[in-house]
Amino acid sequence: MSKTSNRQAPIFLSYFIAASLGLLTGLTHAQSPSNYPSKPIKLIAPVAAGGGLDNLARKVADRLSKNLGQTIIVENMGGGGGAIASQVTAKSAPDGYTLMIAYVGTHGTNPAVRKLPYDAIKDFTPIGMIGATPNVLIINPDLPIKNLKEFIDYAKKNPAKLSYGSAGPGTLTHLGMEQLKLAASIFMVHVPYRGIGPAYTDLLAGQTQAMLPTLYAAIPYLKSNRVRALAVTGQKRSSAEPNIPTFKELGFNGFDGQQWYGVVGPAHMPEPIATKLNIELNKVLASPEFNQEMTSEAMTLMPMSPTQFANYIKEDIARWAKVAKERHIEIE
Repeated sequence: MSKTSNRQAPIFLSYFIAASLGLLTGLTHAQSPSNYPSKPIKLIAPVAAGGGLDNLARKVADRLSKNLGQTIIVENMGGGGGAIASQVTAKSAPDGYTLMIAYVGTHGTNPAVRKLPYDAIKDFTPIGMIGATPNVLIINPDLPIKNLKEFIDYAKKNPAKLSYGSAGPGTLTHLGMEQLKLAASIFMVHVPYRGIGPAYTDLLAGQTQAMLPTLYAAIPYLKSNRVRALAVTGQKRSSAEPNIPTFKELGFNGFDGQQWYGVVGPAHMPEPIATKLNIELNKVLASPEFNQEMTSEAMTLMPMSPTQFANYIKEDIARWAKVAKERHIEIE
């Protein structure tokens, strides 16, 4: 090698080191909470457009974007009971620019009963809980039953006369009823449907006798007296229907399963960014206008820290895994 080449090598090395340090500094700056977000954020809704979850995603995105001063684009990604959207989210760059609305299906019941292409705990960064709507035990009003005790007594005396519909195997509407069968030592035939709509049709027609849908979905039928409510899940009565007692009040502990919603991102997101998103999300939940809007839809807002939300997810999966094991429920 010539003397000129020998002299140039350290210079090139210095340039390379300086450029590398500059790049690293730029990346660090781009991911710092003070500079985040510097471009639009994608919020994946793991359902097709339309419906409750999609509507919630857009309401949260609109308010969160104002708080962050950056556009948030809702992208619908249905299929596989939320598995497709969850897998895409888990494989995205953990930079805070791809988020997802997680819910009881993607991060509660499905992980408890199915083999999924993602790990609901390890593959995600919990940002925060949004809220939950309880599930309600409803029956066809033609049954000679006025309350939960009478329902259980009737089921024990008529083991071949009761069937219940669900939105499909492994859903909350299925596992919640199996939990009741186990706790009350009763028998009912499970009739799974492809969605809650057809299940309602047969309940109203008397083809099935009971169901455990969300309270929000049941309210129109309750108002028109086409179904009768016996009990709701959760720790306290819903302000949307305060006359319906909780399972806990009626002597059945552990019926805390609800249709919950939260925000997650890919695993290994920088903690400062996850914290910033959590703070801004909780500001949305603290808004009186948003609170009133969600209350009218039978949802209780549940602000949490990322750690609290992570623990909630773990506990929910454990709850339904226990029911699935005891009832020998496993879905391919």
